[in-house]
Amino acid sequence: MAEQLKIKLSIANRVYPLNIHPKQEEGLRKAAKKIDAMITQFEQSYSVKDKQDVLAMCALQFASQTEQQIIDKENLNEQVEEKLRALNEVLDVHLDS
Repeated sequence: MAEQLKIKLSIANRVYPLNIHPKQEEGLRKAAKKIDAMITQFEQSYSVKDKQDVLAMCALQFASQTEQQIIDKENLNEQVEEKLRALNEVLDVHLDS
């Protein structure tokens, strides 16, 4: 089993110590950086001063992106399945001839 890595992430001017698997470090650091950039964007765009409101807006943004990706993937899967069914029908017709 791999050794746990101790890191500190800064989000919204607060430091969070974490014990993580080394393979998670890059993703967590990128996520923290993305959150801080989004916080700055929301603070500038909407003149929001309360960090809790800004963090809630960030959470909503990330959650909605995740949900949209799931919806898009489901739609893509349905389209692929329909095309495969149509292709299968064409093959059945040609094989039966």
